[in-house]
Amino acid sequence: MTQASTLPLADDPAEHSPVVLGPWALVWRKFMRHRLAVISGVIIILIYLIAAFAEFVAPADISKTSVRHTFAPPQMMHLFAPGDDGSTVFLPHVKGLKTTIDKEARRRTFEIDDTKIIPLGFFVHGFEYKLFGLIDTDLHLFGAKNPRDTFYLFGADRLGRDIFSRIVVGTRISMSIGLVGVAMSLVIGVLLGGISGYFGGWLDGLIQRFIEFIRSVPTIPLWMGLAAAIPLDWPPLRTYFVVTLIVSMIGWTSLAREVRGKFLSLRNEDFIIAARLDGLSHGEVILKHMVPSFSSHIIASLTLAVPLMILAETSLSFLGIGLQPPIVSWGTLLKEAQNIRSIAQAPWLLIAPGTVIVIAVLAFNFLGDGLRDAADPNAH
Repeated sequence: MTQASTLPLADDPAEHSPVVLGPWALVWRKFMRHRLAVISGVIIILIYLIAAFAEFVAPADISKTSVRHTFAPPQMMHLFAPGDDGSTVFLPHVKGLKTTIDKEARRRTFEIDDTKIIPLGFFVHGFEYKLFGLIDTDLHLFGAKNPRDTFYLFGADRLGRDIFSRIVVGTRISMSIGLVGVAMSLVIGVLLGGISGYFGGWLDGLIQRFIEFIRSVPTIPLWMGLAAAIPLDWPPLRTYFVVTLIVSMIGWTSLAREVRGKFLSLRNEDFIIAARLDGLSHGEVILKHMVPSFSSHIIASLTLAVPLMILAETSLSFLGIGLQPPIVSWGTLLKEAQNIRSIAQAPWLLIAPGTVIVIAVLAFNFLGDGLRDAADPNAH
């Protein structure tokens, strides 16, 4: 009986076929190579998580005042403490403060009290709040194990309020203004820029002259004039949306010009002409074919526009014509450090919120640079 010969099987052509990546997969691959942009993206995600769970992260009530802790300095967190038997044990804590009254300067001074230790813990109980405005709870991410103890990681303001907790809560307002303002700029910019570039003619000239008029007006005086028109008796929520509208008044003009230029180059392309011949309406051609063709570029441009919105709100609030107390934002916190006496006596009023603003703005800029490079087909 002859043994049947075994023939080698032919290679599966599918195993050697090249992997074809879509445009979004290529953008993602290029973006992941930009390490600084990836790190910035992680930082921005953390910032927005803090904004979403602000009351849970904040260890103290932002409206709680303490006359005894006016301009209290920052207290450094320590991770280890001496145990009862002389050994070193893991115990997150801050050291207490003791106050002395300087009768000549008529001011209170603070010193670190090494004999007093305020133990800190995770998932502790503190002041009550509504999580997402719905769930009543008093659970916090971290804080003093004894709810009666007070500590100030970033120091206290002129009313003895915790700066760290106020920065955490203020993150929600400042960061959301950036997103809402950019969303409004996206709608206005794509709409007017698309109409201008798609139809051209007298309509293009009219829209471009309107954009040039807005850009010719000095930004700060325009913001000041619009913000000064806000009635003082308006509720905080209405003021918030009006300030958001004001800071987005300028941001859409640059995006509209970019969209116009892209539409001018696309409207005579073969796939656009084919879409028109298929009977699609002008709106369908714009939304289904033209906008998606450079959506990655729009995303990168909007990411770079968010820090401008944040800085605009901060500037308006710092000048006193934006958001007003009791609304807490990074701009209203900086307003506390307007006079020289406050800066000299409590420099953390300027350093703490200023550092957070710089980190957020740099993170958005690095993220926008990474997205722009990833969306550019000519970049390597």
